[in-house]
Amino acid sequence: MSVSRVSSDQIYGAQRSGAGTIKRIRLENFMCHSSLEIELGEWVNFIAGQNGSGKSAILTALCIAFGSRAKDTQRASKLKEFIKTGCSYAIVQVEIKNEGVDAFKPEIYGDTIIIERRISDSTSSTVLKDRQGKKVASRKEDLRELVEHFNIDVENPCVIMSQDKSREFLHSGNDKDKFKFFFKATLLQQVDELLQSIIKQLKDAYALVDELENLIRPIQLELSELQEKIENIKRVEQISQEVQLLKKKLAWSWVYDVDGQLQRQREKIEKLKERIPTCQAKIDSALDKLVKLQELFSKKKDQVAALVEKTSEVRRRKDELWDAFCLATKEKLELEEEHGRNSKQIHKMRNDVRMLEEQAHDIQEKHIRNTQAEESEIEEHIKELEYAVDHVKSILSSLKDDENTLSEHVSAEMDAMKKINDEIKCYEKKQHEIDHQIHELRLHQTNRVTAFGGDGVLRLLRAIERRHRQFTMPPIGPIGAHVFYDYALQTLVDGDTWAPAVEQAIGKLLNAFIVTNSKDASALRECAKEARYNYFPIVIHKFSRPRLIIPNHLLPQTNHPTTLSVIHSDNPTVFNVLVDSGKAERQVLVKDYNVGRAVAFDQRIPNLTEVFTLDGFRMFSRGSVQTILPSNKRLSIGHLCGSFGDQIKEFERHASNVQQEIEKCKSRKRQSEKKLQDFGSRLINLKRRRLGVERDFTAKSLKLQDVQNLLVVDASVLPESTTNELYQEISDVKMEIQGKEALLETLRERMKEAEEKATTLKLSLENLGESTKGEIEAFQKAEEELTEIEKEINHAEASRVHYENVMNNKVLPPIKEAEAQYPDLENSRKESYRKASVICPESEIKALEGWDGSTTEQLSAKLKILNQRLMHESHRYGYSESIDDLRMLYQEKKHRISRKLETYKAFRERLDACQKALDLRWKKFQRNASLLRRELTWQFNGHLGKKGISGHIKVSYEEKTLSVEVKMPQDASSSIVRDTRGLSGCS
Repeated sequence: MSVSRVSSDQIYGAQRSGAGTIKRIRLENFMCHSSLEIELGEWVNFIAGQNGSGKSAILTALCIAFGSRAKDTQRASKLKEFIKTGCSYAIVQVEIKNEGVDAFKPEIYGDTIIIERRISDSTSSTVLKDRQGKKVASRKEDLRELVEHFNIDVENPCVIMSQDKSREFLHSGNDKDKFKFFFKATLLQQVDELLQSIIKQLKDAYALVDELENLIRPIQLELSELQEKIENIKRVEQISQEVQLLKKKLAWSWVYDVDGQLQRQREKIEKLKERIPTCQAKIDSALDKLVKLQELFSKKKDQVAALVEKTSEVRRRKDELWDAFCLATKEKLELEEEHGRNSKQIHKMRNDVRMLEEQAHDIQEKHIRNTQAEESEIEEHIKELEYAVDHVKSILSSLKDDENTLSEHVSAEMDAMKKINDEIKCYEKKQHEIDHQIHELRLHQTNRVTAFGGDGVLRLLRAIERRHRQFTMPPIGPIGAHVFYDYALQTLVDGDTWAPAVEQAIGKLLNAFIVTNSKDASALRECAKEARYNYFPIVIHKFSRPRLIIPNHLLPQTNHPTTLSVIHSDNPTVFNVLVDSGKAERQVLVKDYNVGRAVAFDQRIPNLTEVFTLDGFRMFSRGSVQTILPSNKRLSIGHLCGSFGDQIKEFERHASNVQQEIEKCKSRKRQSEKKLQDFGSRLINLKRRRLGVERDFTAKSLKLQDVQNLLVVDASVLPESTTNELYQEISDVKMEIQGKEALLETLRERMKEAEEKATTLKLSLENLGESTKGEIEAFQKAEEELTEIEKEINHAEASRVHYENVMNNKVLPPIKEAEAQYPDLENSRKESYRKASVICPESEIKALEGWDGSTTEQLSAKLKILNQRLMHESHRYGYSESIDDLRMLYQEKKHRISRKLETYKAFRERLDACQKALDLRWKKFQRNASLLRRELTWQFNGHLGKKGISGHIKVSYEEKTLSVEVKMPQDASSSIVRDTRGLSGCS
């Protein structure tokens, strides 16, 4: 007989004497029990029995009664498997105390709660009863509420530990499995799952609030549009009032303008008349001044004539003395120059004599010192040096040749590297273009409409959808979206063959939109402005026109296809626009350039406007002028292809080839860099060797030259006769020096005489000047005064003529002209006043505030601009609703949106409060988990210490592991045990 060992937590009711304590268990047809009823006492209960007697069945029954699933008990996979063999049902009934302060709904259940679970082959049910056995509840939520109230978690191994769970725990050597057991047993797993579910619910709630806020954005947009309508109507009314006011102001501005002209004319006449006395006074003053100056001029002229006779003789004598003084000074300077020249020659000749004497002395000394043996030794040394110099010279020549060769190699490699870099840049540019094409094709593959305008056309279509009520008929476009290859529709008859030529022919018309009238065109432009997509054609075409039928005699008479023959559209309006705007029926498509020239220029085909080739050439003739245009590189093609996937594969294959070429170029570049580096190092070493050899060559050459010079000096030793000749030359030079010195003395005497002569003439000139200074100054002053009087006479005459011209040309004619214009202005004022009085009385204009005194031209320009603006705004904002209705609708929608916004704001505030509380609980959860880990460690160590065993337990929440290490007593084992099987004694 074996006895099942259970802890005090195995039977939950054994721990409590109050609410939540299990009093009785009754089983009927459950597992091995036909009918079993057990009364449980307070505190701890022990159940003993043989193997297979049904002890574990009682624990399993408790799990089933408290809502556990069959799989969680690890005893069966389905509930019907708990029914005893041969029976059709099973009943598990558990009675629980419900007394004290912790009682669960005592007013309903009383002091006892009965949980009854009935299991059949097909169904199972749970019923909660009061103490009389009356059914109170049968929902799973009620059972879950009861279990949560009493904190009965049957899945927690610390509440109910079955044999299977005990065996699993004891036989588990995995740290992660032990951590799962610990995490579940301490209820941390339940709290963690609860917090995670709350986090998810908060995220869902935030997303819901965001979604609700997004839902009212279209209404906000409608509200903005409504406000814009109100403002537009107010603006139109304001402009209309401004136009009426400007008309009144303009009418009276004509009157006030004429009044101003009359006032200015009167002031002008008075001002011009004021100029007559002033001008006449200036004329009289100029005449008086002219008479006085003429009398003074006559007197001064006689005085100057008398002074001229007196000073003429003095001037002649002064001129003669000045000429003599200049000649004496010139002679003195020439003598001084010649004296200096001779002095330099004497000094040079003395230096030559000294050098000749030294040379003669040196020659005699060297002749005595040198011998024949020394000359022979020097010649031998010269031969050795010449051989060494020739050898070094040949080496230097070889090194220079090698250096030139290496330099050419370096230059060639650098050119090759530059060429490779250019190739890499070219290939990389091509790679970038291909990647861009692939990106665009993938976008087109996702949404074909983007092929005709990109993301901008999608924004435009959404804007059109939002403003669809503003259009008479919905716009059609882009046209390219209605002309595409489809195997079912056969839009492009010849497949993808003619697609590039068709795109070149139609061009930007593929991006165009079609509207039925000008009003829709304006609305479409507003949509485009809102979508920030403005660069697309707009075609105005009546949608009511039927599909055009083109007779054959109006088509080009050729076997080549036309643009219209290879495309097709089910929309008759699109077809008509391609004919009317694109001339697609007269555009012929050909294969290549030569055929295109023949069709366009040679065959003279009627009804032909243009010819397009597959490679993009455009050909046409206008009269006698033949024009061939190359492909438009800016026009991207491939929009009308049948399969974007095939094009993407083709571009990817091309990109792969380009990448291979780039890698090849880079490999060649690396090889070239390696060669260049090798050549560079070799060239540097060669230059170093050449410089060393050059220095050696220079040193040897200089040494050879020195030895040769020494030999020349030794060989040029002169005989005694040569020395005598040198002494004779010295004597001759000395004699010449004596002659030069005598000439120099003569020049000094002449210089002295010339200086005395110049001094005498200078004194005579100064004396003459002092004696005649008064007469000359008087004459010069009289001349200056005469010149000044003549200038004043000319100025006075010019002033008189000027003022007479002013009087006759600028003063009197304007007065006559102004007086003649004054009556015309008075008549004009009367007519303007009459017309303005018809429009409005003058008192109304005077009562207006803010009259800025604008001119008639300014008011006319403003009125013209405002009229144009009024017409434009009226045409643009021709709403049928009144402004009061629009304001009422605006206030209604604004009130509704405000209420929703306040509600969503309250939701968000509550969610923020929940998030804050969740953050606080998460921190508490982490703190409690840390405290539980610490408490587990203390209790584990304390328990081992009582038994005389050492060890420790480690819990890691990050790695989700629980490891145990125990060192057994020395008499048992000296090894450390990390497996729970080594602790249980049943491994």
